Amino acid sequence: MRTILLTLLVSVPVTAAIDFVKDVYPVLDRAGCANCHKDTGVASPTRLHFPEEKVSTEELQGFGLSLKTFVDAAAPEKSLLSNKPTQRVPHAGGRRIQPGSPDEKLLREWAAYLAVTDVSKLKAMRRTDRLSTSGPVLRRLTHAQYNNTVRDLLGDSSRLADQFPPEDFVNGFRNQYQSQSTSPMLAESYATAAEKLARKAFLSGDAQNLIPCKPRRFDDSACQDRFLREFGRKAFRRPLEDAEIARYGKVFSAEAAARKQFAAGAQVVVEVMLQSPNFLLRTENGRDPKFRQYEIASQLSYFLWNSMPDDTLLKAAAAGELGTAAGVEMQARRMLASPKAREAVDEFIAEWIRFDRLSGTVRERRQYPQFTNELVVAMIEETRRMVSHLVWDKGNFMEFFSGAYTYVNGDLAKLYKVPAPKEDYGRVELPPQTQRAGILGQSSFLTMTSKPGETSPTSRGLAIREQFLCQEVPQPPPGVNTNLPAITKDRPMTQRERLSVHLANEGCASCHRLIDPIGLGLEKFDAIGGFRPKLVLNIQPARGERGTPATTVELELNTNGEIAGVKDSAFSSPRELGIILANTLQCQQCVVKQLFRWCSGRHEKPADRLIIDRTFDDFAKSGFQFQELMVALAKWSIHPPALSGKVQ
Repeated sequence: MRTILLTLLVSVPVTAAIDFVKDVYPVLDRAGCANCHKDTGVASPTRLHFPEEKVSTEELQGFGLSLKTFVDAAAPEKSLLSNKPTQRVPHAGGRRIQPGSPDEKLLREWAAYLAVTDVSKLKAMRRTDRLSTSGPVLRRLTHAQYNNTVRDLLGDSSRLADQFPPEDFVNGFRNQYQSQSTSPMLAESYATAAEKLARKAFLSGDAQNLIPCKPRRFDDSACQDRFLREFGRKAFRRPLEDAEIARYGKVFSAEAAARKQFAAGAQVVVEVMLQSPNFLLRTENGRDPKFRQYEIASQLSYFLWNSMPDDTLLKAAAAGELGTAAGVEMQARRMLASPKAREAVDEFIAEWIRFDRLSGTVRERRQYPQFTNELVVAMIEETRRMVSHLVWDKGNFMEFFSGAYTYVNGDLAKLYKVPAPKEDYGRVELPPQTQRAGILGQSSFLTMTSKPGETSPTSRGLAIREQFLCQEVPQPPPGVNTNLPAITKDRPMTQRERLSVHLANEGCASCHRLIDPIGLGLEKFDAIGGFRPKLVLNIQPARGERGTPATTVELELNTNGEIAGVKDSAFSSPRELGIILANTLQCQQCVVKQLFRWCSGRHEKPADRLIIDRTFDDFAKSGFQFQELMVALAKWSIHPPALSGKVQ
């Protein structure tokens, strides 16, 4: 669904000698302009925004006319429209169109046409339709949600889903619904887990009080009906319909009669329900209005708790109390007081920061003998502790980037060369000479964006663009050689010198100049996050030089960096970069977008802009308190500002 429609009024016909859609747009498409000039592109802060993919011809024509903004009417040949992509005018994206080529000629012709054409009647029509109104969305429980739901439903903390087939990361998260297919292996895992969980639930009688009544005999129909309705309401997160009660009642009765035990009937129903799509999937914006309130309850609980709704939330749904933004806000604030909200934030941070990359990383033992599994655990805990402080102590969340303090144990304190706290993971202030601040100065980030034996400025710059600015950098062209020049004793080089090969190739430079200068500003921190004033290279002898000792070389480090597209963004340390990010609108908005992606299970669309903008406004007005961000996103994603009427 599209939200910004550029439509040409009939009184403004396109009479150019060339056609924008057939002739000019393919030029821009071949140049890859849309890769950067889109809502999630690295050039998103600029004035030029390409329309969504697969738009109509009329919309493309409207977009073509809107390019008059970049045309110099008095001197069309000097227009940014043609001089930026050819790099006749400095362009952060590099040369995308060869000067003097037929493609440049077409752009110049279009600029000349726009220079003399009145397009003032071009009308931008904005709609705020929700993307989800096009139909119901089915979302599968993630493995973490499955474990949490089983815990809250059955009182079982065995975390069987940890043994399920691994989930893929899409858009930085595991819960994106376009990747949530159910493979035969996963279906088999669900069946096996359901059998184990149901058997365990009644192994020692009804220890978890799943049966809400005391049956007088194995075929007590009244107690059976009550069990089906109450357990089914929790398992399916909505009331069961009469047809469902009858169907599960037959399953219950047959098993209870065969084994002469009421609990046997309950056990088989639990096993069957745990394999039902009504348990494993949840619907958003379904077509049955009588369940809409319960869908909202699930939407709210799996966002704020990463688990099923509790009785209070289900009762609020039954009473119709979630049909307004105020009703949702009241429940959201209640839910944030639960320990389950802390677990949900932990899961969000783990996926956003990609702790999984840390857990599986390795390092060259001779270079980094202090790198152990225990140190990795400490790195993750340091980041968790800082987030916990900012979220639950109601701090300014942008200190996640700029905060000149951290939470370390003895091992990390030694690595950081700061005094160890009195207790593990106590708060430690970071003096200016450490050059550290926030996540960018923490070993977790610096390690996961490095290689086993050396840093990777490209990986560090890319991570900052994608994770903290929400900007997508185009993939390298197929077949490109990504190998850097080898370091030898005759030619020792810093990473800056080695990466200069990227800038020598125009096909590489257009992207690498957007990411490498960011990572190069962090070069005084090694592949496990330790500070190094100089680069010390221990160059091993080449083959055939057996017996020759290793050569040690010290090189000066130039750590001047910048973020192309961000004004006044020169820096030379994580501390300086963190302050820049904390005060940059793109970074502040990216925090909102990342939480939106995790909350909604999908990438944001133009149709979501109103929701994200309103959520960001509330976040900023609160002094960037993360709890207020969660409340605002819960409220506005369920009841968008322009559509926040009563839900029927």
